[in-house]
Amino acid sequence: MFHGICPLSYTFCSRGSNLRVHFKNTRETAQAIKDMHIRKATKYLKDVTLKKQCVPFRRYNGGVGRCAQAKQWGWTQGRWPKKSAEFLLHMLKNAESNAELKGLDVDSLVIEHIQVNKAPKMRRRTYRAHGRINSYMSSPCHIEMILTEKEQIVPKPEEEVAQKKKITKKISY
Repeated sequence: MFHGICPLSYTFCSRGSNLRVHFKNTRETAQAIKDMHIRKATKYLKDVTLKKQCVPFRRYNGGVGRCAQAKQWGWTQGRWPKKSAEFLLHMLKNAESNAELKGLDVDSLVIEHIQVNKAPKMRRRTYRAHGRINSYMSSPCHIEMILTEKEQIVPKPEEEVAQKKKITKKISY
């Protein structure tokens, strides 16, 4: 499932399989932290658990209420999925420790890729009126993330600009 860029020396992976956390909430939370710096993402996820910042629900937003905190994302609907934020925070710490193990700078890490997939549903049952039984399914998920060490911006060397030659094209009839 990895894109094949993980074995490089400046990328760090973290993954979890069959996690007992809602797929839809986790997907929206993961999209919110994609392309974020690791310190910013960690602070954001902690703020979500404390309800200081919300997660904008863009795709799976049926029945999701509106909140004022979603305005900073340019959206109207948002929630505070605490369990999803805690799982992703745990995975960020795992990826950070993987980066420390490789001996590279943790402060320059960026979440380059994050992906949430559906895992096989887990069954339970609930009892209904008149002796009926209905299914009571959970929607677990697989999560994978790849962190990359952000490259330093190197200024372009100054060179003399060569004069461009004027080329005229003649049209032949």
